[in-house]
Amino acid sequence: MSIGKIKWQSIVSQYAYPETWRSLWQVVNSVIPFFVLWYLAYRSLEVGYWLTLLITIPAAGFMVRMFIIFHDCCHGSFFKTPLANDRLGLLIGAAVWTPYFEWKHSHAIHHATAGDLDRRGIGDVYTMTVEEYLVAPWYKKVGYRIMRSPMILFTIGATIVFVLTHRFWTAKSGKRERNSVVWTNMALFAFVGWTIYHIGWQAYVLVELPILLMACGAGVWLFYVQHNFDPTYWERHKDWEFFKAGMDGSSFYKLPKVLQWFTGNIGFHHIHHLSPKIPNYKLEQCHKENPIFQIEPITIRDSLKSLYFRLWDEKEKMLVGWRALKKYKMNTQMDKM
Repeated sequence: MSIGKIKWQSIVSQYAYPETWRSLWQVVNSVIPFFVLWYLAYRSLEVGYWLTLLITIPAAGFMVRMFIIFHDCCHGSFFKTPLANDRLGLLIGAAVWTPYFEWKHSHAIHHATAGDLDRRGIGDVYTMTVEEYLVAPWYKKVGYRIMRSPMILFTIGATIVFVLTHRFWTAKSGKRERNSVVWTNMALFAFVGWTIYHIGWQAYVLVELPILLMACGAGVWLFYVQHNFDPTYWERHKDWEFFKAGMDGSSFYKLPKVLQWFTGNIGFHHIHHLSPKIPNYKLEQCHKENPIFQIEPITIRDSLKSLYFRLWDEKEKMLVGWRALKKYKMNTQMDKM
């Protein structure tokens, strides 16, 4: 797809500003329902755990929606001032178990490097090339296979990232990022401790755990399928192009309206990568009003194919599964003959 640099930038800039009333209304219709449902899930324990589990389903949906607000704050696209974005982001970050400034930094790197084979590993679901996997030591292969297994990645693996991994900063984190981890941990310790003091640890776990499992799994799935689809875009740094990484390397994930609402329009991910300053509630409008952004969508059925993608084949320029390794080895041996 080709379009002038100035043209596409001028188009997305028309939508890259927040409307305070819409942002505030989104906070109201997302945060309040989450805590109301959490309380109802707790009270439903007196009726039966089956009812509790039913209530935690929409609660998990609202947690995903809160994370989208948090995500917009990280991009500075939810409110007009950096201070307003940072304050709300810090508050919601504690509710979604994510340190604001630490995640903001790693996610900014993701946006600057998505689809760049030479700059992988920060803020993304790590993908090895076929060549890298074949020469990797056995323990790295085992770890990678475990990490890329859907039964791990979208369940306990996703929850571990939010509940445990986010409790620590990285070696490259700055002072502000480290402080955000500390303050988020303190806020979580205080709030979780206060809740457990009043309702008991058993009740807390019975309510919070299924919400976390579903919300974290859904969140990681969304992040995964937005870049792991066929065909997608990966290039070495010297050939990498920002526009192609956005349009060809980020999917348009077409979801039913109710799921689109809960996921804050993040399915229009190609537009979001071109301009992360566009608030989530304007992504669909930008898509509808500009045919150049109306790329081939990925449906839920289409996205299930992504469950089988494991590695990037640089020769074929496509994502492949484990079965492709045998074919790749055979072709390599024939090339050497």
